Amino acid sequence: MPHRHTDVLVIGGGIVGAACAHELALAGLSVHVVDARLAGATQAGMGHLVAMDDNAAELALSSASLDIWRDWGARMNATDPSCAYTGCGTMWIAANDEEMAEAERKRIRLQDCGVPATLLNARQLADAEPVLRPGLAGALRVPGDGLIYAPGAARWLLTHAPPALSFEAAQVQRIDAQGAILTDGSRRYANAVVLAAGMQATQLCADLPLYPKKGHLAITDRYPFAIRHQLVELGYMASTQQREGAAVAFNVQPRPTGQLLIGSSRQVGEAGTAVEPAVLSRMLKRAIDYLPGLSSHNIIRTWTGVRAATPDGLPLIGPHPAHEALWLAVGHEGLGVTTAPATARLLTALMTGTTPPLDPAPLAATRPFHKAAP
Repeated sequence: MPHRHTDVLVIGGGIVGAACAHELALAGLSVHVVDARLAGATQAGMGHLVAMDDNAAELALSSASLDIWRDWGARMNATDPSCAYTGCGTMWIAANDEEMAEAERKRIRLQDCGVPATLLNARQLADAEPVLRPGLAGALRVPGDGLIYAPGAARWLLTHAPPALSFEAAQVQRIDAQGAILTDGSRRYANAVVLAAGMQATQLCADLPLYPKKGHLAITDRYPFAIRHQLVELGYMASTQQREGAAVAFNVQPRPTGQLLIGSSRQVGEAGTAVEPAVLSRMLKRAIDYLPGLSSHNIIRTWTGVRAATPDGLPLIGPHPAHEALWLAVGHEGLGVTTAPATARLLTALMTGTTPPLDPAPLAATRPFHKAAP
């Protein structure tokens, strides 16, 4: 490739990098995307589009993104059905009265941010999802959540943008003030670099406060046994905060193919990609506890992915505090697919000097924290 010069070089062609490139190109900038086509978090994730409310900044970012996803998803399905966008909603399952109380608190938090949610009692839950085990206390239904096939969506964002956006399958060796140098020694010039490469970003910028969280997934064969919503236990958030050992939680989604995608697990500090039978077994047992019918299903594939996490659980979006012309869109942990759209629009606003769509301060790389040791 000629040593072309672009306004922006985006490193990382997963869902976050693709969304950033898409929005920057729509803003009138020339954009070149470089990605080694390695199997990153976008290829490994569940593709759940969910309003998460662990804190106000997370909820603002995820709810703003869901508004964009509803527009993007409809356009993706019209031109590329393989993106498989669906607004199936999420059912947060309460196993007992204590979790029902948390469901009510969650409903209020979502409502305060303009996200509709409805409490279901035990009978209403059984009517909505009859294959769940009996004896559950109820659920919180969030109808605006959805699902997307993330690799297809990333491809769509890169190919349905102004012609000033180009893509190259290559690996970056080093970032510098002029752009980046690839592993073959060639250079890509740019006025600014956006680093959106997940955990691989630490190989190019060693001072990023990122650490890995490994996760397992499994998918079944096709069966008439069906669920209508993404099903997640209300104890899921507690599992995301566990810092030692392997945490598992019930999280199952319906795929348009008639399959069921089963999660989830988290192993803090673990970056290996091997499937671990002990962790997988615990995860599947947790799923069967909520969905007993799964015990008769064939699992046709299992795999792992690595989430890039930050010490406070929020991504880094904006200028790097020490490297001029380097911009960050990393550290989304398990919410990269959900929050890619608002991440892209926030980053584009900051880079072009326009009004940000949400408060950038809680997501800035200059916020005070120290690099976390798993």
